[in-house]
Amino acid sequence: MELLPLVCLCLLSCSGDARVRVVVEQDSDAVLPCSPNPKVDLTGQVFDWKKDGQKEVFFYDSGIHSNKGHTGQDKQFWERVEHFQDQLKNGDASIKINNTKMADNGIYSCIFPRLQSQTFDIELVVGAAPEPYIKILAETKHWRLLQCEAHGDPLPTVEWKDSDNNTLPAEKPHISERGGRSYVTVKITVTKTDNYSCVATQETLSHQVAANTSVLLAGAASEPSVTIVRTDEGKVLQCKVLGASPKPKVEWKDSSGNVLPVKDLKETESGDIVLQAAVTKTDNFRCVVFQEGSDSPLSAQIHADVPGLSAAVIAAIVVPSLLFVGSVVAGVLAVLYLKNRIKQIRTTDEEKREPQTEPNSSTSLRESS
Repeated sequence: MELLPLVCLCLLSCSGDARVRVVVEQDSDAVLPCSPNPKVDLTGQVFDWKKDGQKEVFFYDSGIHSNKGHTGQDKQFWERVEHFQDQLKNGDASIKINNTKMADNGIYSCIFPRLQSQTFDIELVVGAAPEPYIKILAETKHWRLLQCEAHGDPLPTVEWKDSDNNTLPAEKPHISERGGRSYVTVKITVTKTDNYSCVATQETLSHQVAANTSVLLAGAASEPSVTIVRTDEGKVLQCKVLGASPKPKVEWKDSSGNVLPVKDLKETESGDIVLQAAVTKTDNFRCVVFQEGSDSPLSAQIHADVPGLSAAVIAAIVVPSLLFVGSVVAGVLAVLYLKNRIKQIRTTDEEKREPQTEPNSSTSLRESS
């Protein structure tokens, strides 16, 4: 597989006003980009690559070049430099230097003598640190001794980090020489199940690379990792616990301590537990991990919002509404009662005011005689 430059600064087309900086690992291949401005077909043109203004790197003249008929190439670059023949028509005069060495560091000039002597400078930096190497030196069921080794020029600084990107305290770095290269080694003892990273940084090259490893310790469940997953059915709470032994019990609980129904529970090949539960209301939820032999459970909390009105909002709306309806009903009943009472009083008054029947005069006279 062809290795390309790890870093290439200057994203615009090459020009005399900006210098491209290519940073690669030692022993890898480096592509040095170059095109005239404006771009023209270079098949019948001349372009010349030199290092530090002196050494002949690659020369091309209408099909004759350093790898075909042209002499004068510096021995440092014999059989190590290629051009891109099929890209010449597109104005591409780039070259590739294979199997780069520290001696290849320097300033490379791409010159077009027949195109107004346009010249473009590219800086090649060889020595970027490759991915660090992690090794397990010793282990028990309660701890593991890890070692990280890195090299590069300049020698990188090395740090150990956990899954939360926290820098961990480690032993003092050890520097050694081997095969003409300098190596930095850093050891660390970890006591919990987690994913760990060894990060190598070369600040002067703006280069950083890391290697990762997973540590599974018996009897040491890690703090759960919680997130919200969106599915076609809505939001789902997901809790992941890195593998531990004995196997822990995992539950989702709401803010009232109620255990949520399990939507999905699975265990990965590495022993990780993934528990999912559906979100049915806006609330704070906790993923709780219980493990045999542990003094207290581990937990992680997350807040989830459900579209619509929350219980508090519904209560704030419904309760006043019920009170309002109750007062209206009470008022109507009171009015009906008053109307009925007034009607009864009026009926009684009318009965009292009704005139009595006059006595018959003939009857009265008859009784008096």
